[in-house]
Amino acid sequence: MYSESDLQDAVTAGAISAQNAQALRDHVSRLRASPVVDEENFRLLTGFNDIFVAIASVILLVAVGWLGNGLRFGAAEHHPAFMSGALVAAASWGLAEYFTRQRRMALPSILLLGGFVGGVAFTLGALAAQLFPDVGDRVGSLILSGVAAMSALAAWLHWRRFMVPITVAAGAAAAAGVVAGLILAAFPGSSTLAFLLMLAGGIAIFAFAMWWDMSDRTRTTRRADVAFWLHLTAAPMIAHSLFQLLDLFDGRDISAGKAVTVIALYVAFGVIALAIDRRALMVSSLAYVFFALYALFEQAGVVGLSVAFTALVIGSALLLLSALWHNARALVVGWLPPVLADRLPPA
Repeated sequence: MYSESDLQDAVTAGAISAQNAQALRDHVSRLRASPVVDEENFRLLTGFNDIFVAIASVILLVAVGWLGNGLRFGAAEHHPAFMSGALVAAASWGLAEYFTRQRRMALPSILLLGGFVGGVAFTLGALAAQLFPDVGDRVGSLILSGVAAMSALAAWLHWRRFMVPITVAAGAAAAAGVVAGLILAAFPGSSTLAFLLMLAGGIAIFAFAMWWDMSDRTRTTRRADVAFWLHLTAAPMIAHSLFQLLDLFDGRDISAGKAVTVIALYVAFGVIALAIDRRALMVSSLAYVFFALYALFEQAGVVGLSVAFTALVIGSALLLLSALWHNARALVVGWLPPVLADRLPPA
């Protein structure tokens, strides 16, 4: 199985002409009765060997981290916990030199990116915890900001070396953490502010994703893969923070009015998803709309089968939307002003 990135790489290398590549895309689109842009392709697996290498990499990284956690220097009673993350980061980079840079294996590359950036973040966080064991919220937020800044730098270095699409999303999330940490250090102790910062960060990453998307409207280059992971990062930040800020969920019970508000927001997310041809927002807020519909069915008296009815309604609606996605997209994009519609993927 070959992805759009593989096809574009083949064109760049001269193995296939751009005309032949486009003919192949058109042929696949006719077979699927679906344009390439609506498929939201991204590279994850090229074969079972990806899964095999990914499992082996996880086992190795866990072993390396475990060994690092048991290291002791001299006669010190306390072992340096930060060594665990440092060894995982070093091992992840070393493995990426072969499995990412040479073999171009998708799933292992994603895991190794997570191992490297996560290892760097864990190393710095553990080191800060050992050096400053008792700190307040203000200093803790500053430390968080510093760790996020170094994680963003690590992601940038990884991107410059390996060009894995998810790396940009990791760096963007870390950059949002830098800003959030600095603001929380100035105004500590506010949960509302934390959710506001998460919402602002999600919107900023969403705008960054749209910049990548608009630079490749037909989604035939690696830029579309970068945009996919950015959307996948921004969506839960926007959905979770927005629902929390609106205080729609208070404990286990939810009123009919709040449930209708949740469903209305989900419909709005659906319209945005259709316009930009990205489904991440709908997937990220699915749990909230599931709980809202469940509450409505329980209040309507369908107590024993409320979960089943909720799953039936949501599953049927999503499958129907998937089947009619192209027609629905054409309708939504047709409502938009030309100056905006011309910058979105063609409907």
